[in-house]
Amino acid sequence: MNHMHIAILGGDARYLDMIKKLSENEQIKMELVGFDQLNQGFTGVKQTDFTSLEVEKLDAVILPIPGVDQNGQLHAVFSNECIYLDDKWFSRLSDSCVLFTGISTPYLEQMKQTNNLKLIPLMDRDDVAIYNSIPTAEGAIMLAIQHTNFTLHQSNVLVLGYGRVGMTVASKFKSLGANVQVGARKASDLARIYESGMDSFHMNDLAAYTGQCDILINTIPVKVVTEPVLNQMKLNALIIDLASKPGGIDFDYAKQRGIQTKHALGLPGMVAPKTAGEILANIISQLIFTH
Repeated sequence: MNHMHIAILGGDARYLDMIKKLSENEQIKMELVGFDQLNQGFTGVKQTDFTSLEVEKLDAVILPIPGVDQNGQLHAVFSNECIYLDDKWFSRLSDSCVLFTGISTPYLEQMKQTNNLKLIPLMDRDDVAIYNSIPTAEGAIMLAIQHTNFTLHQSNVLVLGYGRVGMTVASKFKSLGANVQVGARKASDLARIYESGMDSFHMNDLAAYTGQCDILINTIPVKVVTEPVLNQMKLNALIIDLASKPGGIDFDYAKQRGIQTKHALGLPGMVAPKTAGEILANIISQLIFTH
């Protein structure tokens, strides 16, 4: 049997379930780097010192969700060691090796160009984003319950954006009995919102809709909740921003007004690491045998 030789370099709690799921595939041979705080019996997978890794023989490398920082350092929650990937290390990878990361970074993009790497940012994929939208929506519900003193049922909820995350979030809050209004820009999105039985509005008219909202949930990674929008909001409203950094909220002005905000990054890994890890494992299993 031909094995796919994979190295997993660093990672967080969701990677433990990803490792467990991948280890069920007999065609995959794995080595872990950056998990030295855990004994090998915990993962059931061979742990390797970074300097001992046979880089040239790897068919795939799985990097942490945040990728690699501007200095080439990995995010390794379960290690006391600082692990750096420099240009020399990337140059040792074979031409057929596939490099997986959660998100790409300028450093990784530079390494990709310099060394002609096959780089797959998993969080940019539609399938991963749609699967992850489920624990993201559940995390938003959790935050809404924790940080309000009223029921979600019959509360007025604004969801901004009707993409992969916004669609799921709006649906889940609607199913809990909330009065959901969704802001979007595309005519097709506005039509789909209407078809789903929710009220829609164009984002240009956002300020006209925030005055009565109890909870505002943003999924748009561009600053859309600005001073004019925040000036209309009730002081006891809750804002949950699900967009990637820097988010879509003027957080400083919201704080000045006393409006409670939560920039909820990485919810799948926080609220459902098992599910998040299994999602990654399933997608990676599909991709390594097709590249």
